[in-house]
Amino acid sequence: MVPDKFLKPYSHTDTEKRIYSAWEESGLFNPDVCVEKGVAAPDAPSFSIVLPPPNVTGTLHTGHALGTTIEDIVVRYHRMKGDKTLWVPGTDHAAIATQSKVEKMLEKEGVKKRDLGREAFLERVNQFAQESHDTIVGQIRRMGSSIDWSREAFTLDEVRTKAVRTAFVRMYEDGLIYRGDRIVNWDSKLQTTVSDDEVDWKEEKTPFYYLKYGPFTIATARPETKFGDKYVVMHPDDARYAKYKHGDTLALEWINGPITATVIKDSVIDMEFGTGVMTITPWHDTVDFDIALRHKLDKEQIIDTFGKLLPIAGDFAGMQIKKAREAIVAKLTEKGLVEKIDENYIHRIAINSRGEGAIEPQILRQWFIDVNKPFILKHSNIPSIKSGSETTLKSIMRAGVEHKAINVLPDRFEKVYYHWIDNLRDWCISRQIWYGHRIPVWYRNQNQESGVMNQEEVYVGTEAPEGSDWVQDEDTLDTWFSSGLWTFSTLGWPYSAETATKGKPGPENDFANFHPTNLLETGYDILFFWVARMILMTGYLLGEVPFNTVYLHGLVRDEKGQKMSKSIGNSVDPLDVIDAHGADALRMALVVAVGPGNDSNLSDDKIKAYKKFANKIWNITRFVLEKTNEVPERPSLTDADITRINELNALIQEITEDLEKYRLYLASEKLYHYVWHTLADVIIEERKVILEGSDETAKVSAQWTLRTILRTSLALLHPFMPFITEDIWSDVKGSDDPMLMIMSWPRQI
Repeated sequence: MVPDKFLKPYSHTDTEKRIYSAWEESGLFNPDVCVEKGVAAPDAPSFSIVLPPPNVTGTLHTGHALGTTIEDIVVRYHRMKGDKTLWVPGTDHAAIATQSKVEKMLEKEGVKKRDLGREAFLERVNQFAQESHDTIVGQIRRMGSSIDWSREAFTLDEVRTKAVRTAFVRMYEDGLIYRGDRIVNWDSKLQTTVSDDEVDWKEEKTPFYYLKYGPFTIATARPETKFGDKYVVMHPDDARYAKYKHGDTLALEWINGPITATVIKDSVIDMEFGTGVMTITPWHDTVDFDIALRHKLDKEQIIDTFGKLLPIAGDFAGMQIKKAREAIVAKLTEKGLVEKIDENYIHRIAINSRGEGAIEPQILRQWFIDVNKPFILKHSNIPSIKSGSETTLKSIMRAGVEHKAINVLPDRFEKVYYHWIDNLRDWCISRQIWYGHRIPVWYRNQNQESGVMNQEEVYVGTEAPEGSDWVQDEDTLDTWFSSGLWTFSTLGWPYSAETATKGKPGPENDFANFHPTNLLETGYDILFFWVARMILMTGYLLGEVPFNTVYLHGLVRDEKGQKMSKSIGNSVDPLDVIDAHGADALRMALVVAVGPGNDSNLSDDKIKAYKKFANKIWNITRFVLEKTNEVPERPSLTDADITRINELNALIQEITEDLEKYRLYLASEKLYHYVWHTLADVIIEERKVILEGSDETAKVSAQWTLRTILRTSLALLHPFMPFITEDIWSDVKGSDDPMLMIMSWPRQI
């Protein structure tokens, strides 16, 4: 007898919320409950992943939908396989991005953060973050994600705060964190530093000026930065300038009058670019700063932190640099120092990807992590680095990937990763914003005697120091510092790391049971932002890798291959798609034939195709339930049915191997073709005649075969299309079978 629900078309709107509620109420997203109820054996292998924490800045997009789909497929497979499977959820406070959003909201109200004060402003930010969090969590549930919500974390909660402070103190005590005056990326709009990886580059057409600098010609797109240029640099092998020696001085006329310039020879100069000669502005350019360090040159500030020229600019002092440019060029022209102007030069402008403000490099006193300093790693499970040996953070980041303790999928990104490490500079970790982890450093003056220079006393600790007059550092930490601890701070480090016991259930033992995690799945665009920093932090603090495999997914583009953007109007809201077509259809559209690291085009037609596939599964089930009876035991099978079961066994083996090797794009496509083109188009059609015939032996064989193939297909499809398969399973499962989510993964039949 066919249940009434199959007499109507499949309705995802009637199904998905009900099914997800049943999953959550079962408690079986929690590995401890799975062990308690016999789903996983106490000594079963562990499998763990952490959810890349979405920023609490709004809602999820299709990139998040792709990531959670991939992760859920893998998690559901391992849970069905019988592993103790943990998927840890959480969200990221995303300091700069979140604060920037709230500041923009306040601007519309005519309010500035300074008007509110730090505490009141943070209350507004926390309110916004909580509202965003609630939206995001709801969206993740709508995708069908089988996450253990009982273990949810937030990068700013108490446990993560303790982890951040502990990590900071240890790195400071080992001399890896220091405060120093170095060149940083300064956003004059948000009034904060940003990391090198958060700088985007925008091309714009701008005039390119060729200026006379004594006997030389120099070229620049930014003459407003040149007031302090008193060094002229050339390659030591450039024959054109062989008569000039390193350290020679020349008197010449410049923007505000006569200056003395010094010749510097440095091999960093590209002899083929322009005239092969350049002047340097060490305070406001990274390359120039490095040259100045190598040669112990003076560094002079030209532009203040608000993007205005300082008194060194003379008559132009106080002007915004872009507005001053035309006037400066006019003065240079008047003095006969402009040789020519190229009006069609394409210049790259540095932009803060988090707030879209222009980046103006500055030398500022900031907190940094030294990535090149040797230190002793007391304990190490990292290949090629022995416990008690000397190493560097750069070496730690390279070793795990180089020696395959971490496998990167696809492996072509390894070269990109190594190139980034080789060019990595000391990491500036302090930010001049209010929202985030306050730097755990306190200051007070030791000497208050009149006429005597005060000597600063510094305290670094996980808790505030005792005594009076201590003032905590105003800055907060770079968001990537806290998210770099994510794989182990979410498992209880440092609270329970020392007491965690492997094999014992409970969150207090998560660190021993689930770290290192097995898989880190994320977008290739944050390989450096996040993945690399997790490898750095875990290697230093724990002496091990944070995960065994990194699966990098690509970008989800529109049907024309364009990057999705709200400004273009081509962005897709996953919830709109789910409302219209169902989560199962969206999940399949995102993963079928889309390998790791590859961008994919998402169209409405593609999603509709997998909605039709869901309907096909529904119709197949209706036919099987209507035309067959349950056969309790395996009967004697016809040769034709034996062939079909052998084909199914081969499919089980293929799909299992594909999932073990993270070939989700192949597994999903094979299942689609098998169910539609083999089961529906061939097997069912072949057996219609048999089921209507008089050969009872062949009938029983066909009935058992069809029901077995249907149940097995549902189990194989479940990680990919969990809602419809779980709903159908309740009507086709055996009397003693549990819900499909915890049904054993199919083995040979």
